[in-house]
Amino acid sequence: MKAVAILPGQKDSVHLQEIAKPQPKAGELLVQVLETGVCGTDLEIIDAIYGTAPAGENFLVLGHESFGKVVELGRGLENSDWSVGDYVVSTVRRPCHANDPNCESGHSDMCRTGQYTERGIKEMHGYMTEYYTESVDFAVKVPPAFRSIGVLLEPTAVVEKAVYQAFKIQERLEWQPRRAIVFGAGPIGLLATFLLRDRGLEVYTIALSPGGPQNIKATLAERCGATYISTQQIPLDDLKQTVGEVDLIVEASGSGEVAFKGLDNLAINGVMVLTSVTGGHNNLSIDPNMLNMQIMMGNQVVVGSVNANRRYFEMGAESWQRIEKKWPGLLAAVITRKLPFEAFKEALIKDRTGIKTVLQITNEE
Repeated sequence: MKAVAILPGQKDSVHLQEIAKPQPKAGELLVQVLETGVCGTDLEIIDAIYGTAPAGENFLVLGHESFGKVVELGRGLENSDWSVGDYVVSTVRRPCHANDPNCESGHSDMCRTGQYTERGIKEMHGYMTEYYTESVDFAVKVPPAFRSIGVLLEPTAVVEKAVYQAFKIQERLEWQPRRAIVFGAGPIGLLATFLLRDRGLEVYTIALSPGGPQNIKATLAERCGATYISTQQIPLDDLKQTVGEVDLIVEASGSGEVAFKGLDNLAINGVMVLTSVTGGHNNLSIDPNMLNMQIMMGNQVVVGSVNANRRYFEMGAESWQRIEKKWPGLLAAVITRKLPFEAFKEALIKDRTGIKTVLQITNEE
């Protein structure tokens, strides 16, 4: 069967790779891949910034945002709650098996050893292929009603974790956040906007592109009641005067400069959650003493959040129920480009005007 793969460490080595169709072992599902989402992580792996092949292989199958259908049950699952035909999304990170209590308790997204593996990223093949097998421990059912948006569950889970961690941290005090900023209006930024609006927060979504009806990102943010602000019209340095201080910041811009400058908008006792990978190098002049003083005197918290375990995937599906009732079709509108499997090279070129690109691996019968 065909798979989209790269040769780790070799820039622009993406190609079609023939691999054997897997057979499910006991406790595993055989999943036919319907769609995979294209993420900035995939593009960085293609640029050879990171990405590691499985042991004994010289290639890595891409894709960590999956959506598929169960086509066969492994031994022992005959009387389980899984059935052929179920829609499924699988998690990304796998436990390290190095006596890490986090991994052993199902929290491999918080692995302490760094010896975890990740589908399509680190030492484990991804989902950009026709079939894969998966343990039910890492498989999450998707209700048929969400067939059109199932591929968005992985990025939704990333946001669910970020927001959950912020609220968990704030159990240190009686915290009732009213206002939030989301830096970035890509898939993660918009999903964060939707989830925070669902929680009733006043949300400002900050991005580079000018707003207006021609900007779908601005349109979607505003449709759920957020305020979209372009940094071309209001520079970061002037944002505090317009928005005021906020209780929560979700940073999803992919810019370290935005992350550090954005701290200026954080209120006393506020939390900033960093969710984006910031590759490359960028020199920024900051006063570390003033930054330290601000965070310390303000009881502020800056926390990184990466990946998600199955708890957050399940929470994401629950949030979808509410979001769909409030703003029907909002989630589906995040998917702005769908391309067939044979157009994988085009799909892996960043779409500057759209939001989420999806590669259709198999047309469902």
